[in-house]
Amino acid sequence: MKKLVNDPSNVVNEMLDGFVSAHSEDVERLEGTDVVVRNTAPVDGKVGVVTGGGSGHEPMHAGFVGEGMLDGAAAGNIFTSPPATDMREMIATVDGGEGVLAIIKNYEGDRMNFKTAASMTDVEFEQVIVDDDVAIADSSDRTGRRGVAGTVFVHKVAGAAAARGESLAEVARVAEKTIDNLATMGLR
Repeated sequence: MKKLVNDPSNVVNEMLDGFVSAHSEDVERLEGTDVVVRNTAPVDGKVGVVTGGGSGHEPMHAGFVGEGMLDGAAAGNIFTSPPATDMREMIATVDGGEGVLAIIKNYEGDRMNFKTAASMTDVEFEQVIVDDDVAIADSSDRTGRRGVAGTVFVHKVAGAAAARGESLAEVARVAEKTIDNLATMGLR
């Protein structure tokens, strides 16, 4: 497959700038970061819903930032987790006073960096781990299962619950229930 890349060392920066330019009526980029947030963030009295992960599977992250979905998305380098400092800025930016839910795909770097980011803020924080790929590991051991296509459903369900004004605990609960009922298969 051919890819149009001007400079491999600048691909994430150009991707985010292009995305924000194309959707400037809805999103903005946090200065000095690889984070895209809703223009309306934070929304007072609403749970913030965020995600993050390595670039290279677009529109997996920034493409789902919008009303009724995500409030923010942190982009890492190609197939690399975003830094905890970017995640911290995102969490602080989208917190409307009701806390923030992070939807994390089951990758060790994403899990570790979100945990570190949450410890660097005073924001009430919950996380859910998406592990819907049934092609990896058996159904009784979800440790090695990746978060893949089913993550989009978790974004939508959690985003809708947050938009309705549900509490952080309830947004996390419906996200977890969605995860528990997902099974997808990642193919190459």
